[in-house]
Amino acid sequence: MTETTIDPHTLEQIAQANAGGRTPVVFVHGLWLLASSWDRWADLFAGAGYAPITAGWPDDPDTVAQAREHPEVFADKTVGQVADHIAEVISRLDRKPAVIGHSFGGLLAQIIAGRGLSVASVAIDAAPFRGVLPLPISSLRAAAPVLTRPANRHRAVPLTYEQFRYSFANAVSEEEARQLFDTFAVAAPGAPLFQAAAANLNPWSEAAVDTGNPDRGPLLIVSGEKDNTVPRAISEAAYRRQLENPDITEFVEIPERGHALTIDSGWRDVAEVCLKFVTRFA
Repeated sequence: MTETTIDPHTLEQIAQANAGGRTPVVFVHGLWLLASSWDRWADLFAGAGYAPITAGWPDDPDTVAQAREHPEVFADKTVGQVADHIAEVISRLDRKPAVIGHSFGGLLAQIIAGRGLSVASVAIDAAPFRGVLPLPISSLRAAAPVLTRPANRHRAVPLTYEQFRYSFANAVSEEEARQLFDTFAVAAPGAPLFQAAAANLNPWSEAAVDTGNPDRGPLLIVSGEKDNTVPRAISEAAYRRQLENPDITEFVEIPERGHALTIDSGWRDVAEVCLKFVTRFA
């Protein structure tokens, strides 16, 4: 039997979802976070009758403490590798899931939807894919800690507090920003940012989405009004590309929220918007 890259916690969640017969919801995190960043969302969706799957990336440590002790495990993870990993998670489910992703997880959610693997999908402040053209200055500044050093493509790159404050926590207080950094921030692979940055120059880019697949399912794109990392211009451009799909595509902006909107003190407001969308179709 082929060795799996799925961690034991996710395998247990898959088993529970299959045993319970509830519709699964797969949560996909982005860079500088772990699967545990979705724990409160998982509880909310479980209470609404869904079976949550908080899928990590390959080799993700279980805890933030472990991740900070061994940041090297994040290095060299690519968009294609992680997309295939999430597809493997889904392949073990008895029912087609809804998929919700944030940041690069939002890109991955759209890739998975483009493969026809989800019953409904939500992409929150999603990283851009091939064909999404805007490059706002704030996005370039947020990505600069990685992209300014070409060697970072093969490294795991942490953020300083100041970098996290700008790219994630600009729309919350200084006190909350510190708390979010201390609680959630870990290193991240540099490769996905280089892949996204070069996607429009590379016809074979892994950061590409099949927007035309008629089996894509309904899609909601969520944009935080004050997001520096993925400003509205990027989310709107993705929305316009996704409108090519014959299925339902919707867009919503969350006022006064930055890139940390899935983990900050207002997470529930965002989660409930996503839950209402998923409930319409899953």
